Amino acid sequence: MEKHDNKPKVAFICVHNSCRSQMAEAIARHIAADVFHAYSAGTETKPQINQDAVRIMKLCFHIDMEKEQYSKLISEIPPVDIVITMGCNVSCPYLPCLYREDWGLEDPTGKSDEEFIRIADIIKKRVVDLRDRIIEKQYNL
Repeated sequence: MEKHDNKPKVAFICVHNSCRSQMAEAIARHIAADVFHAYSAGTETKPQINQDAVRIMKLCFHIDMEKEQYSKLISEIPPVDIVITMGCNVSCPYLPCLYREDWGLEDPTGKSDEEFIRIADIIKKRVVDLRDRIIEKQYNL
C-alpha cells in the first residue's frame, strides 16, 4: 500500500493484462516511480504474465516482472488519474479517469524476440515522454 502523496496514478490497460500492459507497468515502476504510481490491469486475466515478455524484460531491463506483478482485473486497482490503453482498439477496457490516451501498440505475443524488444523500446520512450509531460504539468490533475 503506498502512502498518500500527490503523485498521479497511471493505469496501463489491455484486455488480458498479460503482455504490453505488464511491460509498461514494469518499465514505469523502474524509471518513473518518482513521478507517478504505475498499475496495469485488464477485463480478463491470464494465469501468468506472457513468458516471452518476462524473459525480454529480464534481458533488456534486468526487471523480473513476476516478482511483484501478476495479471489482474481493472476492479483490482485503485481509482486512477491517467489511463493508457495499449492498442486493443474497440475491445479496449473502459476505466474512469481524468486523462486517457491510446498507444496503439501491436501485440508481440507469438512473435520474435526482436518484436518484443521493439515494443519494449517503444514503451520505454513513451513512459519517459509521459513522465516528462507529468513533470511539466501538462495535465490538470
